[in-house]
Amino acid sequence: MKKKDKMKEKGFVFKKYEEESTTPFEKLFEIFKELITHTSGDLDEALDWLRQLDEEYKLTTSEYTIDDFIEDLKQKGYIKEEIDPDGDGEGDGSGSLKITAKTERAIRQQALDQIFGKMRKGNSGNHRTSHVGRGDEHTGDFREYQFGDSLDRISMTESLRNAQINHGIGDFNMTHDDLVVEETHYKSQMSTVLMIDLSHSMILYGEDRITPAKKVAMALAELITTRYPKDTLDIIVFGNDAWPVSIADLPYLKVGPYHTNTVDGLKLAMDILRRKRNTNKQIFMITDGKPSCIRERDGSYYKNSMGLDPYIVDKCYNMAQQARKLQIPITTFMIAQDPYLMQFIREFTEANQGKAFYTGLQGLGEMIFEDYETNRKKRIRG
Repeated sequence: MKKKDKMKEKGFVFKKYEEESTTPFEKLFEIFKELITHTSGDLDEALDWLRQLDEEYKLTTSEYTIDDFIEDLKQKGYIKEEIDPDGDGEGDGSGSLKITAKTERAIRQQALDQIFGKMRKGNSGNHRTSHVGRGDEHTGDFREYQFGDSLDRISMTESLRNAQINHGIGDFNMTHDDLVVEETHYKSQMSTVLMIDLSHSMILYGEDRITPAKKVAMALAELITTRYPKDTLDIIVFGNDAWPVSIADLPYLKVGPYHTNTVDGLKLAMDILRRKRNTNKQIFMITDGKPSCIRERDGSYYKNSMGLDPYIVDKCYNMAQQARKLQIPITTFMIAQDPYLMQFIREFTEANQGKAFYTGLQGLGEMIFEDYETNRKKRIRG
């Protein structure tokens, strides 16, 4: 093959964008999953919103209506009717529609795609660590070969593909620039506790902060259970008290009329991590408000929403120091931007020697995922 002919083969081919073909059910289902997350699993409210959107944006046609969509949800196992007979025997036996575990899994997968999918489209080698390319757990990402990389890490399939693209088949040649290495990292089990603030401020000022927090939790849960099944993720929520929730509970989380008992949340998180056998442990905390409540030994609550109460704040610092002694780093994702709250988080982070991210809701998921993957590639020595 002549050199001119080979050069003609190189270049870009542009064509008109054609949207992927999707069925009417699939289009509505994507919207439905978003709505069911915002309504905390309230199916009736989600369907009401869907009908309103249909009236405004003409989402359906005479051939496929909202009623047809609801029937398909039943047939495909995404919703089911639960009979709720009246206890006095006078009920008509009618029930209500509820989402199923299949829908809960679909919501988690959507959250994973929305948050982690964006990162996967970036360049390989995005998660920086000294262990990248030298471990024994494959990531599926590739990068250019660098001097010092082990030869057994070279991906021959991808390297041959590069050589064919760069030099052609007729005059096959492989150079250093064609070689690519599959990225790997050391196998290490990570135990993570994710703390989510359910205090009333998570929906104050007309901003829905709890829904993005739920999405992050669902996406992180889906990532760990599918990609890192040996890792553990425990999720706790905290208001006046703290309590654990299951992955199945995540779509249904709601903000309550609570203060913020950060101390109780940290206590529960550390109790959970103490029982984990592996060395690598961490706490992620998503919060937008100041600590405003603690529970006293006699069971009573001490609350103060006015400013930063030194009594409550000192308790938080003590918990941060205890976690540091247990070699449990705390990463705080601070949604609020108030200077005095940011100063508190800085001092809290210094007491723990952890990390803090001061952010709005934009980019919250990406930051948590980046931090999770970076941390699990490190060896935290006992």
